[in-house]
Amino acid sequence: MWQEAVTTGPQSSKVKRFCSRNILAILGFSSIMAVIALLAVGLTQNKQLPENVKYGIVLDAGSSHTSLYIYKWPAEKENDTGVVHQIEECKVKGPGISKYVQKINDIGIYLSECMEKAKEVIPESQHQETPVYLGATAGMRLLRMQSEQLADRVLGVVTKSLSSYPFDFQGARIITGQEEGAYGWITVNYLLGKFTQKSSWLDLISYESKDEGTFGALDLGGASTQITFVPQNKIPETSDNYLEFRLYGKNYSVYTHSFLCYGKDQALWQKLAKDIQVANNGILKDPCFHSGYERIVNVSDLYKTPCTKKFEMTLPFQQFEIQGTGDYQLCQQSILGLFNTSYCPYSQCAFNGIFLPPLEGNFGAFSAFYFVMNFLNLTSEELSQENVIEMVGNFCSRPWEEVKASFVGVKEKYLSEYCFSGTYILSLLLQGYHFTADSWKHIQFLGKIQGSDAGWTLGYMLNLTNMIPAEKPISLPLPHSTYVFLMVLFSLILVAVVLTGLFIFHKPSFFSKEVV
Repeated sequence: MWQEAVTTGPQSSKVKRFCSRNILAILGFSSIMAVIALLAVGLTQNKQLPENVKYGIVLDAGSSHTSLYIYKWPAEKENDTGVVHQIEECKVKGPGISKYVQKINDIGIYLSECMEKAKEVIPESQHQETPVYLGATAGMRLLRMQSEQLADRVLGVVTKSLSSYPFDFQGARIITGQEEGAYGWITVNYLLGKFTQKSSWLDLISYESKDEGTFGALDLGGASTQITFVPQNKIPETSDNYLEFRLYGKNYSVYTHSFLCYGKDQALWQKLAKDIQVANNGILKDPCFHSGYERIVNVSDLYKTPCTKKFEMTLPFQQFEIQGTGDYQLCQQSILGLFNTSYCPYSQCAFNGIFLPPLEGNFGAFSAFYFVMNFLNLTSEELSQENVIEMVGNFCSRPWEEVKASFVGVKEKYLSEYCFSGTYILSLLLQGYHFTADSWKHIQFLGKIQGSDAGWTLGYMLNLTNMIPAEKPISLPLPHSTYVFLMVLFSLILVAVVLTGLFIFHKPSFFSKEVV
């Protein structure tokens, strides 16, 4: 049988005082903790930092042209991922620096316009601390193959010219094909945020963002092409094509290879040198040019590059004429003759006996891959491989006069070569790198990523300025949504505690009712 318990007299007063003291102590402790939490979140998220920025300049001295890029980033966050942004691009007027061998004293004037532009864009107070880097790619690699002395002479004049500006010049050098591929891979994945590691508040719990893997990088220039990606099989069949990186606390084993002489311009010279061997009377009927198109080519120009030496022969004429026939299928057949697939000492090769592991993941295709496909309006991810082949075929079959009328503002030399370039890109990707109808869907043609050009220059600067740490930074700033949520949560807790305290003081009898 249950009994009623009624508390009366002095004992009741003691219980009331005991309950009030305990409730007030709990409320006081909760208030203190809420205030501390608010201060902690506010201070860690909004600690005062100097509001200054840094700048960097990289010149991409390619085979066909030179471009200058200016980058900017918050000084206090230079080891965070994704904070470096391109703020300016300046295309130097004229060909690549390797073409200045015979007019070497003009290099200073050649570079001056873009360097003066950099002086205007970057505040004068930061000129002396702004690093300048020049990286020369396949055009200068080819010149060095012809004459190391001439290549050094060109770089010497470039160095003298760039040293005369009020920036912190860090040197001009010819980068290797592997470096070009690797830095392009770093740029693409840095800008896409693939190196980011998310962290919970105060790093008490750390977890990776949804791992969709890194992007592969496909780069096409005038004189070389690079393919770089992280293969699924971590055991390489050859160490020649692998580089090891540790970025933000994660290890990457990256496959990369640069095919010198297989940029779009040098590939065209190779094709012409191969095909002219069977031409009649100095006339080359070429399916890679539109019907009705004609061009005179000097044989001396054809054999000027090291890339055509394997096809060199004595011809009974000093010039020959290209006469376009505009046939995609025959053009592709001619291009495929540049890829030697008869020999492979590995389980799988690209061409010319070069090891290529199975393709893995998504790929970003940039530089001339993007420029050509964008001109042909073929960069949409909705287009299948079959659609692209059909559209390039249709473009090649158009008569030259019709093409000229449709693209009035485009220089004739460039316009005349888009049929070849589009066919070459398809041949390189499908037959050279073995992209299938299914894996084609994983190629994205990239011009800019969040306002920055896709290419090797940003990765080059990030590497030389040590802005990509090997280990993950100790603490990362909170995402804005998390910051707002925590501030609102702790504010509500503090308000609830204060209101409860006021209620107790005004109605203490509510907590001292008799318990039955």
